[in-house]
Amino acid sequence: MILSQSHQIREQFERCLGIIRQASVEILLLLKVHVTEGKDPRWFLEQLDTARLGLGGWAAVAKRLNLNDAQLSQFTLQLRLLQQRVPQYESGQEVSDNQLIAATRFVTSLEHLRLQQPLLTYSTELSDSDQAQQQQAQKQVRALEMMIKGLIIQAWPDPVRLNNHLKTLFSADKVRRWLRQGERNDVLSGMLFSELALMLVDKKEFSRSYAPLFNDPSMLTLLVEPRKTLQTFLDDLRVIRNKIIAQQPLSSAQTLLLENYYQQIAGPVQRAFEEGRTRVNPAELLAEGASEVHAFWETARKKRKASGDDIFEVRDTIDKPRRRPDRTPEQRDHLIFVGLWGAVGVMVIAMLVGGVWLVSEGSEPAQAATAATPVSTVAEEIRDAPTSRGTLDQMGITWDENNFRSAIDRNDTRVTLLFLKAGMDWKLSWTEHSLAVGNAAVLDVLMRYRLQMTEEKPCRQFITTLSHAMSAGEALTPLRKEYLRAFCTVPAVVERQRREMDQATRRAKAQPNTSAQKWQTIQTTIYDVIR
Repeated sequence: MILSQSHQIREQFERCLGIIRQASVEILLLLKVHVTEGKDPRWFLEQLDTARLGLGGWAAVAKRLNLNDAQLSQFTLQLRLLQQRVPQYESGQEVSDNQLIAATRFVTSLEHLRLQQPLLTYSTELSDSDQAQQQQAQKQVRALEMMIKGLIIQAWPDPVRLNNHLKTLFSADKVRRWLRQGERNDVLSGMLFSELALMLVDKKEFSRSYAPLFNDPSMLTLLVEPRKTLQTFLDDLRVIRNKIIAQQPLSSAQTLLLENYYQQIAGPVQRAFEEGRTRVNPAELLAEGASEVHAFWETARKKRKASGDDIFEVRDTIDKPRRRPDRTPEQRDHLIFVGLWGAVGVMVIAMLVGGVWLVSEGSEPAQAATAATPVSTVAEEIRDAPTSRGTLDQMGITWDENNFRSAIDRNDTRVTLLFLKAGMDWKLSWTEHSLAVGNAAVLDVLMRYRLQMTEEKPCRQFITTLSHAMSAGEALTPLRKEYLRAFCTVPAVVERQRREMDQATRRAKAQPNTSAQKWQTIQTTIYDVIR
């Protein structure tokens, strides 16, 4: 059975790769890059970068694909994730669940792209979809939503305390609206799916109540941490759920993705139930009859008519009400400018009023009004100038570190600078791709905002990645030297690197082969830069 399941996963994965290769040829042709056949994800990513250079920037690429900046960022981010999971693939090779999920997610991105750009005609069907699969998908989405509600109720069994907690997290107005739209004395039934999911994946809520239930080391490992993976999966589920409510059939890629998501999300909770760590039983929720499933979706459609579509992404944290965020440097500068111009306006008006009082009533009051107008106009212009975060919103780019990191990877200095000016922090590990390909422009921008690099102890990973890159033949470029000197010259890091150099030297003396000597040279070169 294990062999047959492994064979099925491999077949599904190879079908996904076939679709991606076919679609890449059409997409690149639309971007004026002529190729005869599609290859692996890394090749596709390189060809997209070639298209960017040929068209003059990512904005031109987005325009040809009928995508906004945020959608293009998401598209390239998913392709980059697939490339990381599948650097190269030979037919018959073993395939992991994460590789299949990454490939299937990118196929759904290709489906969205085809809807946005009618000139693309490639097929994304993995298999024939039947009514039984559609019904199973409805049962799975319902079971996952009921499971999330059950976990929240288990964490907050007292309805009064739950309502008060929700008022603290969201606001009293929202809680009143949920109580009005939901079933009697059931605040959770009035919430959107994205709001329910946010209750589960919020940093504090997850660590306090739900992390032990999702600690299965074999599940939710697509991204760095289970919580981020869960957040990503639930946001994809939101899109699938909206499609079911609209009574649109799911594609074969979406049903396959949902099948994998259900195992990844419900699997750890099912295991916790069997071990007696929770009272929520996903298998029981999935096994409920057709009448219960039909009633659930009818209620969901009525709720959609009353409150509209669930268009909000599942965010990383809950923005608590009545909590004023710290001003960014740009906002402080803006406030100072407004204050200074206001002071100038007050002084000018006072001087003019004094002149009128001293001289006489005549033409001077009119002159005073005329003189005051430019000052107030300038102040209004400054006040109305959009902030960096507002500019990102106008561009359709959400305030999310994934969009920030994607902008860094594609050497988009404008979007990167807007994120930095708006106060978002960055990590040294995010520069690895840009340093590898030599994106000097965006690296210079990040260096100007080095105080916003908040990654704790970043140098071990940074130096390890650099060492392997140099071992593979890449050069220690001036940009890499600049970043090493900027962030990795603290005494503890220098001492650790000295020990690494000494160990490599002893190894080269004990085993004087080419590999050991090359590794000694690499460790010594890095040490010479940071000491």
